Formats: sequence, structure tokens, C-alpha cells
Amino acid sequence: MTLAPSPADLSAALALLRAGELVGIPTETVYGLAADASQDAAVAKIFAAKGRPNDHPVIVHIAGVAQLADWAQNIPDSAYQLAEAFWPGPLTLILERQAHVSDAVTGGQDTVGLRAPAHPITHELLLQFGGGLAAPSANQFGHVSPTTAEHVRHEFSTEQVRLILDGGACDVGVESTIVSLVGNQAKLLRPGGISRAAIEAVLGHAIEHHSTSSTAKQRASGLLDSHYAPRTPLITGPLASMQQLAATESANGKKVVLLTSHIQDHAPYTEQAMPNNPADYAQQIYATLRQLDRQGYDQLLLVTPPEGAEWLAIHDRLNRAAHKKINA
Repeated sequence: MTLAPSPADLSAALALLRAGELVGIPTETVYGLAADASQDAAVAKIFAAKGRPNDHPVIVHIAGVAQLADWAQNIPDSAYQLAEAFWPGPLTLILERQAHVSDAVTGGQDTVGLRAPAHPITHELLLQFGGGLAAPSANQFGHVSPTTAEHVRHEFSTEQVRLILDGGACDVGVESTIVSLVGNQAKLLRPGGISRAAIEAVLGHAIEHHSTSSTAKQRASGLLDSHYAPRTPLITGPLASMQQLAATESANGKKVVLLTSHIQDHAPYTEQAMPNNPADYAQQIYATLRQLDRQGYDQLLLVTPPEGAEWLAIHDRLNRAAHKKINA
């Protein structure tokens, strides 16, 4: 059942969450698969539905900064600075967890990830709920993240997810920025909707960037080498290489599509236009990959976007989503 949320719909979602059931929720980043973070059995349903490894932590969604101390302890001033600057919004803070926070949420670590989403529907849901919602992306583990309610319904049966609150297409389109504030040095673990430069401007100093769990010594959502992937093989590389590959594969009888911002007038293969600015690209990339994934292509070929700080989150997601990368 997918609903355009009304007060009655929010009441139904609250009743399901309090009863330990799963609900699909919209955020500004991607749709989440939500459960009461204080109920281990409910959180376990998330892992079972997604096929998610049990030691992979989930982010707890809260209404705002007033709830930080409900879930975290020994909170540094930097956490309040960042929360005041960017919450509600696409920023997750990794902090030392309170003793009551379950291993089911933290993956057995001494830390917890906290975020206050900006989507008005889920913000109101959290205000009324009063607690925290464990809510990783509402997709099968490792698959392309969902940015519409329809995407969520393609992933799960009605027995697994009783209700999906339809909040329209996600505005940001890629997952939240994750910053760890545990220890003496702030660390960027996952780039996302809040830029590294914006975070550094608030903190007044540079932060480290760790793109893998091994270097960060911290398990967090989205740090696995393979993630966000379509089921159709996705190959990425520079424009000339990808155009040549598309022409060769098409001539050999394969059904391929080239995702590029450089559309040709008479290409001998199918092309999919992509935006040439990072905000639009991020907002559209998951939906585009999902759409093409259902069209029977043998390969999805994607021209690597430009370099630059504003493209960092997109490069991060595509590097993990690609089955093969061509460097030249």
C-alpha cells in the first residue's frame, strides 16, 4: 500500500512503527526502510528484508538536535555546531553511543550514526514518534538506492513493508554525508548532500577523508567497495573510451546504452542524456539507473562525470556501483 500522506496516513505509519513493523519513508536524500530503533526485533526485520549483513550499522533518524543526547554521550561541541548548521538536512554524525543503544543498530560498535532528515513528511513523523527510527535505504542490500515510493515497492513485498509514505521524488538523490566526530580528529566517511568545504567552514579546520572502513577504522553505511549497483553490468570510463566501447558492443549485437552529457546527433547506439551540473546529476542518477535496469540492456555504459569537489559524492557512488571501470 502506497499512500499520499495525510494526518490519517501518518497515524497509520506511527501505529505500524510502534507495533514493530517496517514503513517506507521519504527523505531528501533517498527513501528509507524505517523501524523503531529501540526494538531489536523490529530492526532485525530491516536486515532480513534487505539481506543486510548483521554487523553493518544503520543510521538512526531523529527529529533534531534536542534528541542528540538521547542516543549519544560525550558529545563534542563540534557535533552541536554541525547539527545547528545543517539539521534538518543530509548530514549524519557518528558519535559515541549511549549505553542503551542496541548492537542491532550499531553493528556491535561503540558508536551510533544520527541524522535529522529534512523531508517535511518524515520530519513530522519523527516529531510525533518521539523516538528514533533506524532507516537505511529502502532497497535490497547493495542495489541502487530508491528515490521514489515506486522504487521501494519494486524492492519489497507488502508482507515485508506494510506501508510506504509517498513524498514524491527525493530532492538530493544521493545518501547523506557521514562525518565521524569520535576521537581527536573529525573524519569524512561518506560524501553526500553536504559538501566537505561546508563542513570545514563550520568547524574552522580541515577534516580527513576516509573512503573505506579499513582506513577509517569505522564501519559505516556505504563504505563497502561494491554498493549502489544496478543488476545490469555497469561500466564507467572517459568519453572517448566509452563511445568506442558502445560502438563496438553494439556492432557485435549487444544491446547497450551510453549515459552521457555529450549526446551525438547520429550515434550508432542508444544514448541516455545526463545533466552536466552536479545537483541535477545527483538527483537523477539512481532513478535513471533503475529505469535502464528494467529495459533489458546487456550493458550500461556511463561516461565518468567531471572531477571537482562538487562531484565528489557522485564519483563515490559510481565507483562503488560500477562492475568495471575503464581509466583510459
